[in-house]
Parts: sequence; C-alpha cells; structure tokens
Amino acid sequence: MPSQTRDLSLDYGTAAELSGALATRKISALELTDHVIARIEALDPKLNAVVVRDFARARDGARRADAALARGERRPLLGIPLAVKESFDVAGLPTTWGVPAFKDFKPAEDAVTVRRLKQAGAIVLGKTNVPLLLGDWQSYNDIYGATNNPWDLGRTPGGSSGGSSAALAAGFGPLSLGSDIGGSLRVPAHFCGVCAHKPTLGLVPLRGHGVPHSFARENGLSVVGPMARDCADLELTLDLIAGPDENQSGTAYRLALPDARHRDLKDFRAIIIDAHPLMPAAADIRSAFDALAQRLVKAGVKVSRDAQLVPDLAEASRLYVKLLWAALSERWPQEVYDRARAAAATLDPADESLSAERMRGPEMSHRDWAAADIARIKIQQQWRTLFRDWDVVVFPPMATPAYPHDHSASPAARKFDIDGRNYPYLDQMVWAAIATLPGLPATAVPIGVSPRGLPIGVQIVGPYLEDRTPLAFARLMEREFGGFVPPPGYA
Repeated sequence: MPSQTRDLSLDYGTAAELSGALATRKISALELTDHVIARIEALDPKLNAVVVRDFARARDGARRADAALARGERRPLLGIPLAVKESFDVAGLPTTWGVPAFKDFKPAEDAVTVRRLKQAGAIVLGKTNVPLLLGDWQSYNDIYGATNNPWDLGRTPGGSSGGSSAALAAGFGPLSLGSDIGGSLRVPAHFCGVCAHKPTLGLVPLRGHGVPHSFARENGLSVVGPMARDCADLELTLDLIAGPDENQSGTAYRLALPDARHRDLKDFRAIIIDAHPLMPAAADIRSAFDALAQRLVKAGVKVSRDAQLVPDLAEASRLYVKLLWAALSERWPQEVYDRARAAAATLDPADESLSAERMRGPEMSHRDWAAADIARIKIQQQWRTLFRDWDVVVFPPMATPAYPHDHSASPAARKFDIDGRNYPYLDQMVWAAIATLPGLPATAVPIGVSPRGLPIGVQIVGPYLEDRTPLAFARLMEREFGGFVPPPGYA
C-alpha cells in the first residue's frame, strides 16, 4: 500500500476524513496509528499531554481494524486512534484522578463511553493529563506533572480536560473524551483553540467516570462529552456515546434527540453576551465578541446584545457555587471534608460572597439542598421561556485567554489578572455556571486569536435536550468564518 501523501493531513485530518481514507485503503489503520504514536513521541515531551500510553495494544487494535476493513466492515471510527481523559476507566490502564494513593488502581472494565467508542472501531492510544481530583483549570498533579499549552508552553492548556485539549491542538488524534462540572470541557477548548460539547445533563452515561473505589452517580451537575477539532466530529462522537446506560434505564428507554432548529445560519436567533455582573471579561475577549456579533449580523443572524433577556446571572452563580461544592465534597477525603465543615461554622450568616457560598456548600442539610434545587428549577423554567424566542445564547467560556501556570498556592488562595486587576481565582467559575446550573447543552468552539497569539473561544448554550441546535450553530459558524487552526510550529 502506498504511503499517504500530504493531501490528507494525518496530523490534523478530521475523523470523517481519516475514516474515508481508511475505508478506501489510501492508508492502513496501522500506518495511521504509527504516525500518531510517532508524533506523540516527538512532540509530547514538551507538552506532557498523553501521560498514560498504551501503544502496544493500540498497534494490535490497528491490525485488527485493518483485517476488519479488508473484510469490508464499516464502522464510524474503525481504525481511528485517539486518547481519552485520565479520569475515564480503560480496562488495564491506571485511573488515578491525579491522586497518588490511586496510582496503582487499574479498572477491570471500560467506562460506558470508552466501550461505545471502541465498539465504533476506535483505537485507544492512552490517556491524557488532569488536575488533582479534576479540581482546577490547570492540569497538573504529583503523579504525572504539569501539561503545557501548545500555543505557549508557559501557560495552562485548561482543566480539568487540559491534557485532551493540548493533545488535540498538537495533532495527537482527531478526538478525545472529557468531562465537565466547572467548565472542564469548555475552558480547555477555549484555551487551546479546539472544540468541545458539554451535553445536556444526563444525556451521556457517567458509569466508569468516577473517583477510584467510588460509584459514579448523577449529582445534578456533572457531564461527560466529546472533544475534537471539528464540529462535525463533535456531532459524530456525541451520537456514538449518548443514550441511556444499558445497566440502568437503557433496558426501557431509547434516545431520540430532536433535529437542530435550523439548517442555515441566517435563520438562527442568537443572544451574544460578553459581560457578567460578578466577573468582567478581558478586553481581548470583548473585542472578539464584538467582531463575532458583526459577522453574524452580516450573515443574516438575528442578534441581540441585551443581557436582560437571560436569567439573573449573579443569582445563578451563587446558587451554582453552593450546589457545586456540595457535589464536589463527596470526592474529598474525610479530613478535608471535616475542615470544610469547621470553616463553614465560622461564617457570618450575612456574608453572601461567592467564597462564603463555596464554604457553605458541603455543610448543607437536605432541606437546604432541596430549597436550592427548587431555585434551580425556577431558573430552568426561565431558560425554557427564553428559548421560545431565541435559539442560542453565546457567552465567553472564561474571562481571559489562557493564563500562565500558577501552582504556588491552593486554588482558593490564588488570584488571576484581568486587564491589570486581580480577582479571586475560583470566581472564574461564574462562566461555567451559566450552562451547568440548568443542565443545558453548550458547544465550545474557537472564533479567533488574541493580539498576543492566544486562542479565543465561545460557549454556545442551547435549549434543554436540543444539543443538535448549538452544535449546528457552531458548525455553521465554522463553515462561514473558519474554525480550528494549528498552533504555530505544529502544522
């Protein structure tokens, strides 16, 4: 078989393009797998993105894929190599969530999502880096070290799916899996200039994505979803991994996502917001949003910049923080939880800051949690009303482009800079709250590069269980304005 020419980029081809080349035998699965492995071995030492490697089994899988292709088999990802986030169980590989005590834990079976990708023919090359307990927008831990951003090695690629975003930007396969409770899909996509989709809450099963020796359960906020460099690949991967868990409701229920509301960009109605009452956006972000709004108007999209159309973002952020910390506390060791309870007991009841809400979260009674959940349902109803007249709402995924590594203190003690002014590091989560609190789908895609040469992305929030609508809007934007571009020096 002749070697593949540069007409098809093995570094940056989409899953659909590579699948077509494999099906027509322009390249073999083993050649493609060897190419990606060689690229990882050459480029990853400076990035540290693919921290668990399973290359021998990947090559065996590629040989099996070639045999299947030769028999005429056709599956959506047959022969496509990819890496998944370290927090997903892959049989025989370590799952640690960055916790040294779990460094020897190796699950016996794959996560539901990993199994579904394998059934579609995907070849798992290994796993990508994460922060400790997935609790940061920087991806570093004491087991695997820190992952760097391909656009600037001195900056974070995001977190907690930062290893996956860096791997995609560097050309280490066309797809990955990530998870999101605090922006962990959307922020890395924004920081590295790639694409990600936070599905509607409950759309994709969580089984096999949990802290070792624990039970992965629905907590009202967490989701897992696809990452890629191309919006069509996001849609393809979501179709493969979505649907009820066969061990649970899958015996009775089937998924039937509605089609996107529109096929043409000009038919969409979009609200575009670049400000938050609790957190400003940097000038580079605002400038990019202004340019995007102008381009969308020229393309025929009905655009509003009126922030009063959306539910109260400050109220939603405070409620989200309270529920988030209640959910995250189940991951904490007992001594950490005990310290949090003791700290919460010292709070002034009149303190309504985000920091106070964080501290109160783990110390909620069920009555308090139920009251918070009722408040969330009311916000969900407000979003439902909004989407009667509008199709998507576009927000920044984060207040700034990727920022320099900062491992100097705990996240709660850090500050970060927005145009020369410092803000509490953890307050950045107000942008993640917008879609996470009501459980809405959100597609993150790149829209440009800052004057400093760093990617800028958006999160496109859509109606509940209408994931295809923000995905379609993102794909049409990509077609009209352009999408992913490789970092300098990687193409």
